[in-house]
Amino acid sequence: MSKSPKEREFVALNIAVLTVSDSRTEATDKSGKLLAARLTDAGHRLAEKRIVPDDVYTIRAVVAGWIADAGVDVVITTGGTGVTGRDGTPEAVSPLLDKVIDGFGETFRVISWEQIRTSTIQSRALAGVANGTYVFCVPGSTGACRTAWDDLISSQLDYRTRPCNLVELMPRVLEKG
Repeated sequence: MSKSPKEREFVALNIAVLTVSDSRTEATDKSGKLLAARLTDAGHRLAEKRIVPDDVYTIRAVVAGWIADAGVDVVITTGGTGVTGRDGTPEAVSPLLDKVIDGFGETFRVISWEQIRTSTIQSRALAGVANGTYVFCVPGSTGACRTAWDDLISSQLDYRTRPCNLVELMPRVLEKG
């Protein structure tokens, strides 16, 4: 059976995952593992996975390195998006972004409302684009990572999603594939 001209093939992306935590180790990093498993199960490639302490400059250095790396198409951070203690992921990442995707954080909180009600106001989830690399910053709980990936990120990183998706805005990816 031939494909209709409107059908699209899946485009695998190189996605880096950064867990931000002062206490998690590779053995205890359930959220980072969940994201890595979800993205590979979807057909994408795990470009790199790291854990760093909740330090603005350490987070910024790692994310900036991935943004500058042509081999990384997407960065997903988990953790450090709350309002307490050393939570500093938004402060670390925001200055790196060329454009903020306001709808991501807004929509994440709407979806989270159904699951955690008013606690969702404590989430500072955000997304944006820098140097053609999409960056998503999600809370550190496995539930939040599951919500972010399953309900938002996965479809936007799937070239087949209509009416639009982020992949079709990634010329360097489409030129490769």
